[in-house]
Amino acid sequence: MKLWPGSLRGQVLLAVMLALLVAQAVSAVLLLRAADNRRDAAMLNAAAIQLVRQDRPFDRNDRDDRRGRRERGREFVVPSGQSRWQEGPRPLRLEWTDRPAQLAGDRRDAGFERDLQRLLAVQGIAVAQTQVVVRRVGDDPWVMGRPRLADRIAREGLADRPMLVAAVRRDGASQWAIARVPRPPVERGVQRTVFVQTAILFLVLTAALWLLLRRITRPLASLTARTEQFAETRQPAPPLPESGPDDVRRLIAAHNAMEGRIGGLLEEKDVMLGAIGHDLKTPLAALRVRLESVPDAALRGRMVATIEDMTTTLDDILMLARVGRPGEAREPTDLRALAASVVSEFEDLGEAVTLAEGARLVAPVQASLLRRALRNLVGNAVRYGRTARVEVLDQRGQAVLRVDDEGPGIPPERIPEMLEPFARGEGSRNRQTGGTGLGLAIARAIAEQHGGTLVLVNRPEGGLRVEIRLPAA
Repeated sequence: MKLWPGSLRGQVLLAVMLALLVAQAVSAVLLLRAADNRRDAAMLNAAAIQLVRQDRPFDRNDRDDRRGRRERGREFVVPSGQSRWQEGPRPLRLEWTDRPAQLAGDRRDAGFERDLQRLLAVQGIAVAQTQVVVRRVGDDPWVMGRPRLADRIAREGLADRPMLVAAVRRDGASQWAIARVPRPPVERGVQRTVFVQTAILFLVLTAALWLLLRRITRPLASLTARTEQFAETRQPAPPLPESGPDDVRRLIAAHNAMEGRIGGLLEEKDVMLGAIGHDLKTPLAALRVRLESVPDAALRGRMVATIEDMTTTLDDILMLARVGRPGEAREPTDLRALAASVVSEFEDLGEAVTLAEGARLVAPVQASLLRRALRNLVGNAVRYGRTARVEVLDQRGQAVLRVDDEGPGIPPERIPEMLEPFARGEGSRNRQTGGTGLGLAIARAIAEQHGGTLVLVNRPEGGLRVEIRLPAA
């Protein structure tokens, strides 16, 4: 599966979404860290307030203390149906002890201790010693030693919640005051805010970017389709409307100008080719007629052969130049029947050309051009390899016209060169040993006009294999 989209619109949208996701992830981490810092500060403040208010053991016979306890209880009223552990940081009852009872696994938090000393100093409380640790509620022996409190903790699943334990001994005092503040749960509002913010940003940015990219990519898509059409037909069309941003408008205007210029050059080329064909073929035909009056038969034969070579070369050049111009429409054609007609032409001339057995294969082609290409390939095979074997195959969605010979083949380093115009397998220009050097070039041009390719490869058993590979549909 392709994870990275290929279109401009998809790549920009995906890149922006990934950047937004990273930015929101960083923002969420910072917000959650700030929320943790606020919770820690609130826990420490709650512990400091309890230590300031109850800086001596509670006397059950002291009415003022009893009244103060009731007043403090009213400050922490919990709504009906909600656990006091789900509120903000609420300290448990203060403990007075002769020693802070630091557990074996506890690690003192120096930062909390400094902050607590500072808070108590602001209230005018001189502190001799301070110990602050964070431990699980379920690991605290004082909490779990109270049945009712332990039962609530077990019932509400709070044993794993962290709890701040702050122990303070004032100057001149022999006992330690220990405040315990369970850490409140994570603020749901922060997570909800981050999620809603991310969702809104995704929706807004996606919609805005989609509209912007649509304004850019629609004219580009039209320009791409127009360029592909012109590359296939080489036929100019009315100018493409200029739309989109200024940069895209300039690109479309430049394409329209370029297409018009290329179309004009192609028209001029056709006119020139027509003139060349007329101006050269007519004198050659007239010269051919006059040669009949030459009395020397051997000389006359050589001169006629030269004129025929010139005419054939001229025909090949004009054919190569005209390939790709608008002509007959492509029609579904039985390629095996087309190959059989070409093979029969060579059989009538007494050449050793055969057609391999195979199934019927239909493809949309320009039959006259493809017949010319196959005729060139079979002619080369007969000329250089004395025999030709033609085969029509269906290979993985491609229609293949294959021609095998038993000739010397082509050196691998010369195969690309042989597809160029006027390239020949042997260096002489003798028509008896070679053609004009345009047969393969014409076949390649015809194959490419049909959206296919021309492939040359040396056979392991000897000889050359040439294939015209065309789209089957």
